[in-house]
Amino acid sequence: MATIFTRIINGEIPCYKIAEDEKYFAFLDINPLAKGHTLVVPREETDYLFDLSDDCLAGMAVFARKVAHAIGKSVPCKRVGVAVLGLEVPHAHVHLIPVNDLHDINFARPKLKLTKEEFEAIAEKIRNAL
Repeated sequence: MATIFTRIINGEIPCYKIAEDEKYFAFLDINPLAKGHTLVVPREETDYLFDLSDDCLAGMAVFARKVAHAIGKSVPCKRVGVAVLGLEVPHAHVHLIPVNDLHDINFARPKLKLTKEEFEAIAEKIRNAL
């Protein structure tokens, strides 16, 4: 059975898409730690990030860098942090999270509750910065 991320990539589940190409896909996390919190995933359905081929992993880092720069231009923050947990969905992915403080990337913190309009506005702003 396809992972939830594969179903998002295939358009079976709606998302707030940021960017895509033939190998990678980026979309806003619907349970964000910060406005602009984005997930970057390979289209290839592989459970663990470090099981990806060298080429796929390297390409994903380059793709994520472009998205991170756009997030940094769109959301007030000191940096865009990167987190790899890989426990919640069996599909390799990285979290790109705008941060101003070390505690901003603590996944135990309460998640933001944003409206559809807020998600859409953030996604559009990031897409426009790409």
